[in-house]
Formats: sequence, structure tokens, C-alpha cells
Amino acid sequence: MNKTVDANVDSETHVFHNAWYGYKNWGIGLACYATYYENERAAEILKNLERDWQSRAAPALRLAGAGGGWAEGYYINYWLYEWLFFCEVARFCQGIDYYAQAPEFFAQRAVAGMFEAYPGIGIYSSRRPVPMGDGGGRVFGGDRDKALSARRILVNHYANDPAHQAVHAFNETTPRSSVGVYAYKDLLWRDATVVKGDLKNFKLSHISAGPGYVYARSSWDEDATYFFFKCGDRFTAHQHLDVGHFLIYKYAELLGDAGHYDAFGSSHDVNFHLRTIAHNTMLVYDPCETWPGIRAGSVSGNDGGQAHAWPHHNGAVADPAQWTKQRELYDIGEILAFEDHGGYVYAAADCTRAYSPKKLAYFTRQIVFLRPGTFVVFDRVSAKDPALKKTSLLQAMKPPTRDAGRLVVANDKGRLFIQILLPANPQVRLATGAELYSYGGRSYPAQRDTGPAPECRIEISPPEQNTVDYFLTVLTATDAAAEAPLRAAAELDAGSVTVTIGDAKITFEKVQPAGYIEIKDQRTRFADKVIMQP
Repeated sequence: MNKTVDANVDSETHVFHNAWYGYKNWGIGLACYATYYENERAAEILKNLERDWQSRAAPALRLAGAGGGWAEGYYINYWLYEWLFFCEVARFCQGIDYYAQAPEFFAQRAVAGMFEAYPGIGIYSSRRPVPMGDGGGRVFGGDRDKALSARRILVNHYANDPAHQAVHAFNETTPRSSVGVYAYKDLLWRDATVVKGDLKNFKLSHISAGPGYVYARSSWDEDATYFFFKCGDRFTAHQHLDVGHFLIYKYAELLGDAGHYDAFGSSHDVNFHLRTIAHNTMLVYDPCETWPGIRAGSVSGNDGGQAHAWPHHNGAVADPAQWTKQRELYDIGEILAFEDHGGYVYAAADCTRAYSPKKLAYFTRQIVFLRPGTFVVFDRVSAKDPALKKTSLLQAMKPPTRDAGRLVVANDKGRLFIQILLPANPQVRLATGAELYSYGGRSYPAQRDTGPAPECRIEISPPEQNTVDYFLTVLTATDAAAEAPLRAAAELDAGSVTVTIGDAKITFEKVQPAGYIEIKDQRTRFADKVIMQP
């Protein structure tokens, strides 16, 4: 064991990367506690682990994990359970409370983890976590049981907190691990004596400001409409070039995360899967733009997407001290505002710094989620050169049909109606089949299928290029039996864009990401700052 520790002192030292404490130090730590009275080096190794945790890893969780989300995205489902296991052993064996050193993350992680599960109970009574970056959990695996057990460990620790009691009620809807050989996890961590909270009346949205994640639902019913939006900073390798990306789910994924994680650094991975073209955000095409190698893979495609100009080929940074020292390289996205008024959720984000400053002056995105299932997305995009083509992307799980001027995406029992209000007379291209993984005259097909992925890329562009373009799209998620949604209408004047949907009127300002909403003659101005939730 000691030889193993000595041989791995310099391995996985990037604290933002999953393996540092998830796969490496939990095993080392457990082995030290198990041999504490036989191994004369056990106490020394544990002390070094604790020192490194306090000085580098805990600050990383406070920075990139505030609110309980984690900037590395889906990979948290692989490593967190193991680290929490070690934290519990350290607490019982030595009285060390690792949670207290990063409460911004640990005190919110169970809540964020609950919001990171799509509605509905699936195969083997499991819940699928939403895709974020690499991974994605598209097919059933033990990572779902890890996510459940991680929530349980934190619920037990914060058992007197009403929010964690609501998470406990959520956990009890899937009371058993879905993989048979993981039944021991239920024995260890499922504590039925924890008070069940009022999940039905628990909050329907959450923000993790550290990674820049917003989550929202229409209800806690299993047929709820689900929404996820991200606009945050760069920290490590498993993140994608996807600032401004969002997901919509109703019975099944309707707008998803495209491509396949066929291998780390494959041609498909570095030219499509992790690139902006595979996400629900914006392209600004500069024919002169180039990208360096990513993940040691060869980049040959110019998708018009977000920049990759970090010193490390993975876009990874070692620790918070280095991140702060080079902040101008990694501070690339910001949630500007977030609020939930019950009937609607509002989020605004500045995605500008994720793109090369040579081509983009600004790109802001504002989204209004009108419960139960309508989303209004307004983008302000200004290019440095008016000749640069702007394209808004939607990754549809199934190729859409056309119905009365709308696009309709149908997947399982869910439907998504897409109304494109701006730009006027848009150019709309549907990339399917062999074109799905192709652009710029090159094709980047996946070498293996990692599960259900979007089958159509919807590209929306203005009929002619301008310095500033506005994009306004209304998306309505329903079930298959629902009637067509209310038709939306847009009005433009010199300073604003207004969209009317039923009894709701939403006005976006042209000069800044601001505006207001009117519902039944009650007018409310949108917040201009993040409202931090407890």
C-alpha cells in the first residue's frame, strides 16, 4: 500500500478533475484507516491527504461547486459516492468533518443532485441523471445507484434540515438500488427513520452558481416538464464548449446533448461531441478561425463555435490558486439573473467570453419558463464583422415535422412545438442522417453508439447577415394528446422586442439583457442579479 501511495504522489493532482479524491484518495484513505495500528505511515499519509484537501480541494468545491452542482458535469456521478464514503469513515474514525470545510457544496449537493435527475422512474426503478459534458448516462448503469447513495449519505448528515427531508422523500420513491449487487448500499445508507419532507410543495427550481447551472421543473410529478440551463466558467477536462446550452424534457428528452462519447480525444469527440455544434447554443462562423488540439486530438473542423485557447490541451486548471491567477482565461460565462415567481422562471446569462473576441462583441441569452411547459428564448448577438454568419442551434431528439408554420419534435409520449419568431424570414436547416455529424465539407461519425442521442440538428440563421441579430424562439413541451399550443406573436420597436403568448406579454430590451413580464395586467421587471437560494 505504501509503495502505491509513493508511486502516485504526482498522479491526478488537478483537484477539479474527478479522480483526485473520487478514485484515488478514498482508497488510500480507507486503507490507512484499516491499517492504522499496523502501518506506521498511516497517520502521516492521512495527514498529508487532509492538508492537501484543506488547501486545494475544499477551495475547489467552494469555487466550482457552490450550490451543489459541479463544473465537471456528469462525472460527479462517478466519483462523489466514493469520496462521501471516505468522508463518513473519517468522521466516524477520527472525528474529521470534511463537509464543514466546503458547506457551499456539501450542504446543497443532495438538493442539486435531486434536480439533476430527469422526471420519471425508468428501467429497474432507476432515475436517469441529466447529461452534462462527458458521459450522459443514456443507458442504464450503476452510476444511477451511486447518485442515489450519495444523496442518501448527505440526507443522513443533514437530517434535521427541511430541504434534505424533501430530498429523502424523493429518494424513497426509488427505495432500492437498481443493480442487485449494490443492495449493500441500501443496507449502509438508506435510513428510513429520517423524517420525510413535503416534496410536493418543495421549491421547483434551483441554482448552482459555482458551475453556472439553473434547474427547473413544472412540478414534482413524474410527468413534469423539466429544464436545465448552463452558463459557467472553465475548470477541467470533461467540460464541453457549451456555454449557453439548455435541455428540455417531457416524458422523454426533446432537446438533448448531441454526439457520442465514443472515446476521449477521438475525431468525433474533438470535432463534434464536445464542440459547440453539438449543443443548444450559438455559432458565429469566422472562416479564418482555427482551434488548437483538444484532449490531444486533432481538430480539423471549424464549426463557428466557442473558443479553446487554454494552456493545457484539456482546458484544465490545477487548483483554485492557478484558476484565480489566470482568471481571464477561465472566467468565460456568467448567470446574470435568476428568479422563480411560481408561474414563471427567469434566467439571463452572458455567454460572450466563451467565444473568440476577434469575432464576437456580445452574446446574451434570456429564457423565460412559463409553467407548465412554455419556454421563451431571446438572444442578442453582435459580431465584430457583419459578414460573419450567426446560427442558433437546437438538438432535436427526433427529426421534426412541420405543422402550421411550426416545427414539432415527437419523442415517446412527449411533444415539443417550436415557433421561430426572430429573425424574420429565417433560414432553417435540418441536419439529419449523414449530415448530422458533418459540417464544413468534413464528416466526423461516431465510432460507437453510446445510447439515444439527438437525430436532428436544427439550424436557424437570419436571411442576411447584420452586425447585430436577435433570435426569439418559443418552445412548448406537451404530451402527445395535447392540442397545439397558443400561437406566439412578436412586435419590435426601436428599443425592445415583445412576445405575446395567451395572457402573458414578455418584453426584452435590445440594448441590455433586461426587460419585464406582464400577466393579467400585472407587470414585473426582471431581476438583474442572481438570487441565491438557501
